[in-house]
Amino acid sequence: MALAISRWTTLTFSTLRPSLSRIHRPFLIKRPRCIASFSEMSSSSSATATVSEKKTAPYGTWKSPITADVVSGAEKRLGGIAIAGDGRLVWIESRPEEKGRAVIVKEPGESADKPVDLIPENFAARTLAQEYGGGTLAIKDSTIIFSNYKDQRLYKHSIGGSSPIPLTPDYGGPIVHYADGVFDPHFNRYITVMEDCRASSLNPVTTIAAIPFSDGDVQEPKQLISGNDFYAFPRIDPQERRMAWMEWSHPNMPWDRSQIWVGYFSENGEITKRVCVAGADSAIVESPTEPKWSSNGELFFITDRNSGFWNIYKWVEHKNEVVPVYSLNAEFTRPLWVFGISSYDFLEKDGVNHIVCSYRKNGQSYLGILDGELGSFSLLDTPFSDVSNIVSGKDYFYVEGASASHPLSVAKVTLDDKFAEVKEFSIVWSSSPDLARYKPYFSTPEVIEFTTEIYGQNAYAYFYPPTNGDFQAPSDEKPPLLVKNHGGPTGEAHGILDLNIQYWTSRGWAYVDVNYGGSTGYGREYRERLLGKWGMVDVNDCCSCANFLVKHGKVDGERLCIMGRSAGGYTTLACLAFKDTFKAGASLYGVADLSLLKAETHKFESCYIDNLVGSEKDYFERSPINSVDKFSCPVILFQGLDDKVVPPDQARKIYKALKEKGVPVALVEYEGEQHGFRKAENIKFTLEQQMVFFARLVGKFEVADDITPIKIDNFD
Repeated sequence: MALAISRWTTLTFSTLRPSLSRIHRPFLIKRPRCIASFSEMSSSSSATATVSEKKTAPYGTWKSPITADVVSGAEKRLGGIAIAGDGRLVWIESRPEEKGRAVIVKEPGESADKPVDLIPENFAARTLAQEYGGGTLAIKDSTIIFSNYKDQRLYKHSIGGSSPIPLTPDYGGPIVHYADGVFDPHFNRYITVMEDCRASSLNPVTTIAAIPFSDGDVQEPKQLISGNDFYAFPRIDPQERRMAWMEWSHPNMPWDRSQIWVGYFSENGEITKRVCVAGADSAIVESPTEPKWSSNGELFFITDRNSGFWNIYKWVEHKNEVVPVYSLNAEFTRPLWVFGISSYDFLEKDGVNHIVCSYRKNGQSYLGILDGELGSFSLLDTPFSDVSNIVSGKDYFYVEGASASHPLSVAKVTLDDKFAEVKEFSIVWSSSPDLARYKPYFSTPEVIEFTTEIYGQNAYAYFYPPTNGDFQAPSDEKPPLLVKNHGGPTGEAHGILDLNIQYWTSRGWAYVDVNYGGSTGYGREYRERLLGKWGMVDVNDCCSCANFLVKHGKVDGERLCIMGRSAGGYTTLACLAFKDTFKAGASLYGVADLSLLKAETHKFESCYIDNLVGSEKDYFERSPINSVDKFSCPVILFQGLDDKVVPPDQARKIYKALKEKGVPVALVEYEGEQHGFRKAENIKFTLEQQMVFFARLVGKFEVADDITPIKIDNFD
């Protein structure tokens, strides 16, 4: 590949590296691209051992200390972050070793040496609202409100107290869900999104409700806002006289079209006057989200009006006008798949509110301080190149982030007196805290920009070359490739340190994570490439990416495999049914029958695929189950039996059809797993069986690990 001829030229490959600039203004945004040739970058990501010290062995057969046990043990997930009254961080983490139990944990104090679990072992903090949950936790001073997984009731718990106390009624089962709540001290209550499945599990009623605090009997929630299909972000102003919220309706998803409203409380706590702040004008295409009040009572939110990029705006109440705070062709938030997103927060200095936030551009996040008065954005220098949630304290904030060399973590960031530079950066929580010993086996992602089948349109991916400090391959061999396509499909691949990926690359596989057309992080126009074309654009882009790597001599064109989860599982099956690029695939809780998905899926996504697919003819023609005769290569399927997003019949139908057709196929089903595997033993088994499946049927090599393969129909 040729080197860059201009520092502003967009190239095919680039390495993820920190930004060099310090201050951005709307019309002066320039950043030097740290770009090198593909060969230079591949060598820079190699292990510390010299070539002469390495053993020579075929790709795919390398021994790696990053075992499936190590990967499954590092699969802790964050379920939300908040700050307690003493200024310390509280978070929810799911633990694979405890069957995926979600635990509320607090940052240790000065006299403690490790974090403290805040809820008893018979409780788990996780809501099932909209199936994907989020927004499970709220804190005020030393009081926690959380949703308990088993019964889905809300509980009140004092930090350091004994047993949580229920706030909501027992309906005889987990049929009423709560999420995204906030304290309302003026009326001594808790305001939350409530999803009531008592009348229908497929079409529950969603409202914003008030839960009274009472020392006596539990009381029924009282509806405050109702009538629309979906609600999120009920947020009360500091004067406690107004509440903002977000709402949207079918057939839209929250990133298609939505509205921000403000309601005014009456003396008895009812919502009287209401004003639509953003989203009411049908001539303006926008999806406003994340309303948040500053300490002086100004309402901020994020929307993508005019530019098609999610930027920060402010509501001028006395004029009922919306004005931009800072404009940039970059994304300041992400799609609302889960409740409780916090992409920005406020830091007050000398009575002036500054906004700590991040934006995402060209596959990288940039964290900084936004001065709304000056219209400037000052970058903060941290190790994170990928940022999600932010919550702030007095002169510090906590940020959830990662990078190519840091796994998903939460860091405390303390700023100097001018809020201009990072004074201290310390990791408080990490999904994989003990990784230093594996560093020689880590592959560094390289950004790929490749041409698609649509003239003038490019797509993006992260390419991870095979890397192992102990092994090298024969000089005349090219590695097998695993293509991963993300779920959603309105989602995004991130170039961060993920042991799921390093498991493959440290064994001699090349790995590429594709941001096909329709992915987020690149603006509305890129996101909407998939409208009406799901099963086409995503399929073509994954195939184009694989072919691009073959063309440039980076991978073996005869050993191309593909995998995906959920919507990515659909893209995987569609690639195998409608293209001949790949030699095998793995679908994890993926979709095989689009019509069945439409009939069986939950309310939140029940109209989603209409926008992505189109007519009944398209539903039929793009469903892999209806083109089984076109399958010719092996498929392995993994499915949770409690999955309500993509029910088990999807995997069972395609498994049966492929088996009858004579295609090598295997199906693994897990009891007690939902949409995404949370138990350590199942995470481990899934990873190992994918590896040995591809090795046996495509790679034609023996893996170094001691893995007993499952039986493959029409092969064993």
